[in-house]
Amino acid sequence: MAETLVEQAAPARPSAGRVRLRTLVLVRWIAIVGQTGALAIVHWGLGYDLPVEATLAIVGASVVLNLVESHPARASVRLSDREAAVALGFDILQLALLLYFTGGLKNPFAFLFLVPVTISASILSLRSTIVLNLLAFACVSLLALFHRPLPWSGDFDLPQLYIFGIWVAIASGMSFVSAYAWRVAAESRAMSDALAATHAALDRELRLAALGRLAAAAAHELGTPLGTIAVIAKELGRELPPSSPLKEDVELLQSQTARCRQILNDLAKRPGGDDPFMRIALPAIVDQAAGPHRRDGVVVDIKAEAAGDAPPPTCAHAPEIVHGLGNLIQNAVDFARSQVTLRSRWDDHTATVLVEDDGPGIPYDVLSRIGEPYISTRPDSGGMGLGVFISKTLLERTGARVEFANQLGGGAKVAVTWMRAALEARATEAMEAVS
Repeated sequence: MAETLVEQAAPARPSAGRVRLRTLVLVRWIAIVGQTGALAIVHWGLGYDLPVEATLAIVGASVVLNLVESHPARASVRLSDREAAVALGFDILQLALLLYFTGGLKNPFAFLFLVPVTISASILSLRSTIVLNLLAFACVSLLALFHRPLPWSGDFDLPQLYIFGIWVAIASGMSFVSAYAWRVAAESRAMSDALAATHAALDRELRLAALGRLAAAAAHELGTPLGTIAVIAKELGRELPPSSPLKEDVELLQSQTARCRQILNDLAKRPGGDDPFMRIALPAIVDQAAGPHRRDGVVVDIKAEAAGDAPPPTCAHAPEIVHGLGNLIQNAVDFARSQVTLRSRWDDHTATVLVEDDGPGIPYDVLSRIGEPYISTRPDSGGMGLGVFISKTLLERTGARVEFANQLGGGAKVAVTWMRAALEARATEAMEAVS
């Protein structure tokens, strides 16, 4: 169930367009301004004889490209993974040509190779990031061997060992920064996509609750005209003689009217949170959450255990609680051999729901990470590993603490604990919101 709710919220692939063309154009304009300023200061300010024509032509190529890509029709275009990689590849080659005419790795601005590979690691796929890193590595390696000398004043030259050190520093820096940025960005994307899936699941639950309220309202509104039809049909039945050919039709009308009234009564009484402000006892919420997940071969045993004379805690209907507990119960039923036990425990201060099964338990390599997105112990199920994450996120939104463990005798155990005062305050807050 959890997987079907979120299969449309699968993680967006980088090729879907994670960066706008305008963003890369803006970054390139910043580079152009910096490059032009550096060339002007070194050549005209400090008096070094640089190949100004060649270097300004290289900078001019970036200016021309930016002017073309700054067309209003393309300003808001989102680049595909390949298009963004080509754009960043151009920036790497442009920087390499500029450094070729200005000293190669002896130029202190050689560290700017880190910029495009870092951007790539943040927004592009791993394959594109690797390709751009290899391109940058090749450019750095060639610049270490082939470049135009800087016009130093006096007899000054850096030793080859130092140049080799710069090459190692830039190459290792690109690898480390790219790996680090890609890993952080990947986790951020995964968490963002998982939260989007959580909101989609909650939105679906809220729509179902709204549909239930609509059905109840329709039943209420249709009750009066249907009652009028029933009265008139009954009066017609009394006035018609037994031999009338319409007698059978009137009796059919009466029977069908009675059936419609029964259907409307069932709709009006159907559970599922039709009234968002009604107070529901915790054991009833657990029973409601477990209802759709019962199946043959697995016994779902529901128990309510009170500490002392404390009455069961009650709260306003919360789709987060019903859906969150429902996912946990479904997982327990799927892994259980024969029995799942649901325990509602409460005292004057806390309220706890325990979901226990007699299955194989949670693998120890997963136990420390369970609750994170895209963690699944069912690789062949076709699921996305978001069910437990969604449950944990939804339940924590209601103030619960969710803990996972293995039982000593075998099987998994999930404990969902609320502070009783916070749980019961939800109903009070809901009533105050409409008063």
